[in-house]
Amino acid sequence: MKFNLKNTIKAFFFMAAVLAQVKCSSSSDPVENPPVDPPVVNPPVVVTNDVDFWLTKGNQSALLVKQGGVLGFGTTANAYANIEVNASQKYQTIDGFGYTLTGGSVEVMNQLNATRRSALLQELFGTGENSIGVSYIRISIGASDLNAEPFTYNDLAAGETDLNLAKFSLEKDRNLITMLKEIIVINPKILILATPWSAPVWMKDVASFKGGKLKTEYYDVYAKYFVKYIQQMKAEGITIDAITPQNEPLHDGNNPSMYMSAADQASFIKNSLGPAFKTANLSVKIIAYDHNCDNPNYPKAILADADAFPFVDGSAFHLYAGDISALTNVYNSYPAKNVYFTEQWTSSEGSFDGDLKWHVRNVIIGSMRNYSKNALEWNVANNANFGPHTDGGCTMCKGAITITSSDSYQRNVAYYIIAHASKFVPAGSVRIDSNSGGNLQNVAFVTPSGSKVLIVENDGSATETFNIKFNGKWATTSLEGGAVGTYTWK
Repeated sequence: MKFNLKNTIKAFFFMAAVLAQVKCSSSSDPVENPPVDPPVVNPPVVVTNDVDFWLTKGNQSALLVKQGGVLGFGTTANAYANIEVNASQKYQTIDGFGYTLTGGSVEVMNQLNATRRSALLQELFGTGENSIGVSYIRISIGASDLNAEPFTYNDLAAGETDLNLAKFSLEKDRNLITMLKEIIVINPKILILATPWSAPVWMKDVASFKGGKLKTEYYDVYAKYFVKYIQQMKAEGITIDAITPQNEPLHDGNNPSMYMSAADQASFIKNSLGPAFKTANLSVKIIAYDHNCDNPNYPKAILADADAFPFVDGSAFHLYAGDISALTNVYNSYPAKNVYFTEQWTSSEGSFDGDLKWHVRNVIIGSMRNYSKNALEWNVANNANFGPHTDGGCTMCKGAITITSSDSYQRNVAYYIIAHASKFVPAGSVRIDSNSGGNLQNVAFVTPSGSKVLIVENDGSATETFNIKFNGKWATTSLEGGAVGTYTWK
């Protein structure tokens, strides 16, 4: 065979090329334009708003304004103080928040045109977004000092008596009754407490609406006066939930007014009023005292009376003297009986910021933390001159609302004091535990729907940042000095 060098060289290079191509296709080196995995991107952190926050500032730059932004529960540690809310620790059930609907309040609200009047009643007593949900009102049996003039439902000429109450009539309160009916349409479940400033003059030991005492020989007649009042109001479609025997029984200088000692009130309740209610089959609560926190011994003396005790639901308080802790004093002595907070007025000479702090701290937070079932500011409304009032009645009492014309009204500090509770804490809510200390005064509730509500007042002058801690998580928020915040969450 003839050897052909040229062909051999060609064959060698051909085989080398083939082997090189095979090596490249089986190599671990990347091929041209390999597939590329997408980059790993962490999903965005979504912070949900867990807590709604409504704010009022002492300088009035925010007035019950729902705050924007996100307030969420988390577990990121910080060094701020905690307000820890514990829903498993429950206290009293709440009856409601509100005001006294005085005859003078009705008079000035009736000066509004029909559209504005209806809007105001809806704003006060409705439960919509633009309402504050007042759920408890106090009214006077006869006139209070914030009526244009004093009267009772059985006024007679000098020297006359009416032992059968044949001349008893509610007509002098017809305008009040008409407004109550409208309020009940708006809120059929509203609770009404009724209180007299004075018995009819012919039953007293002085011939005056001002001062004096109820004569013992008229105890039974006066008890029937209460029964007749409750029954006739019921016939009007108005259910009275509770009464107190006398407004401010130790203050006999008002017009109208009547002095009633603890011993006299105990005697009246056990011998006349309680039995009269029982005979008439009335389930209306009898609440003792209805005066200042400086004299807890007054209601305790009534509750210590074994014969009066069964007729008495509890005790009512004001805070023109004494300390709000008096409610706990009485509650601890008689835990089977309720305590109530039924009146506190704001003054025409007071400041918005000062009244906001004091009243939220004491009337709202203070009364609730001391077992009260309700919290009431004084009158709903008056005019720009702080009237009407009786001759000798309060000349400085500022209503929650000032009626300024037939088409306008102004919301005052008492409006916001009550609204920070009434709008968010309906009747049937239960106070739950929350720790309180330093400047961050607070109280917490769980509502019938299961929402949690925390009301906080910064009693200091500087902004405070703090955590609302619940079920092992917390939301961080701030309040300016003197501001009030209501926080709600599910």
